[in-house]
Amino acid sequence: MEHPFRIADNVRTGTPIMLIKISYRDMEGFGEASMPPRYGEDLNTAKVFLDQLDLSQFHSVSPIDPILSYIDHIQPGNPAIKAALDIALHDLWGKITKRSVHELYGLSNEILQTAKTISIEAPEIMAARVTEAKDFRYLKIKLGTAEDRAIIQAIRKVTDQPLYIDANQGWKNKEEAARLIDWLSTQACLFIEQPMPKNDFDAMEWLKNRSSLPIIGDEGIQRIKDIDNAGLFYHGVNIKLMKSTGIREAFTMLTTAKKKGLHTMIGCMSETSCAIAAGAQLGSLAEFIDLDGNLGVTNDPFIAFPCVQGEIRVDNSPGLGLKKPTWDTVEPYIENS
Repeated sequence: MEHPFRIADNVRTGTPIMLIKISYRDMEGFGEASMPPRYGEDLNTAKVFLDQLDLSQFHSVSPIDPILSYIDHIQPGNPAIKAALDIALHDLWGKITKRSVHELYGLSNEILQTAKTISIEAPEIMAARVTEAKDFRYLKIKLGTAEDRAIIQAIRKVTDQPLYIDANQGWKNKEEAARLIDWLSTQACLFIEQPMPKNDFDAMEWLKNRSSLPIIGDEGIQRIKDIDNAGLFYHGVNIKLMKSTGIREAFTMLTTAKKKGLHTMIGCMSETSCAIAAGAQLGSLAEFIDLDGNLGVTNDPFIAFPCVQGEIRVDNSPGLGLKKPTWDTVEPYIENS
């Protein structure tokens, strides 16, 4: 990463990534597993999972649902490597049919206004990073520190851009959180993402009903089952492919959330342009876009949809819309066609 990435409970300078390729006849589909340490997956767990995989039983990429069901039931958990397989299969399916992934799902290729994430640093450093991101319409500010008010005050000295606030479970007292949200509502903040620990259900339910800004669930929203009761604790949900096991379930989660009247957001981990392109294919289903995880990567092996002044322009290229990867930037780990 170009800069250390610091949130309420950890900091890192890189992220373990596994890129995969699935071959079918003369075509190739590419996928990605991004595995931040806090979620429990790594290169070894991904390899163990892939060693159990046998796609030879399937003779075509379509229909895709039986293949993804088989993958999901190999063993519980492992959403990131499952997402990599899902993404690669969708890329392949699109290339075979000469259709983009969003066209496969009957979606449009809208211009997406992504937020730019500013991770936690000293207030003056965060203000400087905000100035560097002046071309973005929205900024996502990481909070969850003793200096949260000072951070926002420093940022408001240099910009009036609307802010997404992400506490990453960093606030522990619901009354204090409610008072801080009241103040943030006067600072052109649009919503609060995961303010309380995801398992503190009583506090989250109380805060959801008390909050003067919408509450968006992130760590507390992993897969489709979590949408059932999401409305008790959140006004909206942040769907990420690395949590949902990929495009197919993310599509179902977004459409289900919309039917339930929840705000919808599509987000990302620290990812290459491969997974960001996959997320962007579902962008028209989301009210809020946070697909900047490739912008601070120094060794991105893919080129997909450029982000210009905060705008991601998704085209109708077959599959994910990736350009040829530059594999010389990637450390080989496993090849399993």
